Amino acid sequence: NGFEEIESRYNNYFDVVSSNIPFGDVSAFDFGFTKSKEKAKQQSTRAIHNYFFIKGVDTLREGGILAFITSQGVMNSPQNEIIRQWLMYNTNFVSAVRLPNNLFVDSANTEVGSDLIVLQKNSAKTELTEDEKLFVKSSFLSSGVVTNSYFKNTQRIVHTKGSLDTDQYGKPAMVFLHEGGVSGMANDLGIMLKDDFSNRLNLEFFEQNQFQSPIHQLQSSSQS
Repeated sequence: NGFEEIESRYNNYFDVVSSNIPFGDVSAFDFGFTKSKEKAKQQSTRAIHNYFFIKGVDTLREGGILAFITSQGVMNSPQNEIIRQWLMYNTNFVSAVRLPNNLFVDSANTEVGSDLIVLQKNSAKTELTEDEKLFVKSSFLSSGVVTNSYFKNTQRIVHTKGSLDTDQYGKPAMVFLHEGGVSGMANDLGIMLKDDFSNRLNLEFFEQNQFQSPIHQLQSSSQS
């Protein structure tokens, strides 16, 4: 079934939610979100990728891990600041890595910008770190490119070269390529994730809230 049909008894349930999520201006029908008093939940139903993030966090227990590959629009778009702010006040930021545009050329014969985002649920937060504040904000560059403020420093972009070009909608965009093949991409990504996990992933928090039964994992999908 589509992710929007998951039963409410699975809220605050899973240890891990992971997916290469769908994206686009496809709406999701979720009565609970539509009637929610939280504006971020209401708005998330208008775009399936935003919905997956908030719904995914809802299904996680405290300390649980969300890991999604998604389009760059989730982090770049100024319209999504309300979504990113909700995420940062309900999770701890673990990692965000911008993947090279040629990552999927061999498997899907397409060049597309995508991000890997890893979050750890913490719904009791009262303040944000400096990196979390950057995650929320979009930046407008002099070139006309709109990007997430966290990626203005290119240390978390897997690439060997970058250039100014246009995206699939004809708007100015930075295109990042990696010339080292899949193994080179994997090596660079691994270095970034190892650093982020060692500095930000709270394993003690994860273990404190873990179910006594075997680990519950949800690899989400949608029919939308």
